[in-house]
Amino acid sequence: MEQRNQTPVSEFILLGLSEEGELQPLLLWLFLSMYLVAFSGNLLIILAIVMDSRLHTPMYFFLANLSFSDICFTSTTVPKMLWNIQTQSKVITYAGCLSQMYFFMLFAGLDNFLLTVMAYDRFVAICHPLHYMVIMNPKFCCILLLVSWLLSVLSSLLHDLMVSQLSFCTQLEIPHFFCELNQVIQLACSDTFSNDLAIYIGSGLLRVLPLIGIFFSYSRIVISILKISSSGGKYKAFSTCGSHLSIVSLFYGTGVGVYLSSAASQNSRTTAVASVTYTVVTPMLNPFIYGLRNRDIKLALRNLLAERHSLHIRMLCSKMKTCVCNRAQNPRQPRS
Repeated sequence: MEQRNQTPVSEFILLGLSEEGELQPLLLWLFLSMYLVAFSGNLLIILAIVMDSRLHTPMYFFLANLSFSDICFTSTTVPKMLWNIQTQSKVITYAGCLSQMYFFMLFAGLDNFLLTVMAYDRFVAICHPLHYMVIMNPKFCCILLLVSWLLSVLSSLLHDLMVSQLSFCTQLEIPHFFCELNQVIQLACSDTFSNDLAIYIGSGLLRVLPLIGIFFSYSRIVISILKISSSGGKYKAFSTCGSHLSIVSLFYGTGVGVYLSSAASQNSRTTAVASVTYTVVTPMLNPFIYGLRNRDIKLALRNLLAERHSLHIRMLCSKMKTCVCNRAQNPRQPRS
């Protein structure tokens, strides 16, 4: 690689989605709205599952963790972008860039593994319904979650440590709205062969294999559903995995779309715009998919909102009673 001027790296420049000043207020309000919807929607899913004892099952246990992962996933990139737009600054420190890369890869990988585990959960529920609670016992569910966390942590930590060993040149502009691994590696002046090799191997083991597992699970699910004689039974069996299948299609569909757009276009800014779909839009739509398609979640959300409204009314009544009692004990003195 051609050696250019090398200096100790203290910060990078995030060029963002657009450099046009007129678009910055629009981008600020657009991404702020999407972030708040994604954050509040996934938080409501978590609260509904925690508060409703009927949802304390393996399927919703993994869904709550997926919602938590989505909250963290969007929080690694969007708040920094909003801050840069608001302050009209494009700077991110070297340590901040490495931290952002680490947490972005961590929660992206965790999403990937959780979707795979949820596909296996639906496979057991439909293909082995009589043994479902025996196979998907609480201990096994916790082991699956722990393995998902460990693999995600180790993978993101490996990539982050390898990037920290690179030396960078004076040109430190990243044509993206966050520190994306490939974009940062392209700025390095030192040899990046080991980094590229780690990316290819990691993509094969931690992306392709889980996707193969999802395809295998759903192929067995489809075969089992086709064996059901009644159309009502087929619909009921498919409805139990319809929401998850929609999220899988959205997650991997947008990821493949970003990959194809980056391969077809040499413009890095186009890739950055395409990345918005899986970094912001997908986590924002997940609560709507489960909230609109899942009857249990809709009922739990309705009960949660009703309890909150009832609690608010009780607090108002309590305050009113306190005021009445205070007035009764301390009546106003008549004016002279």
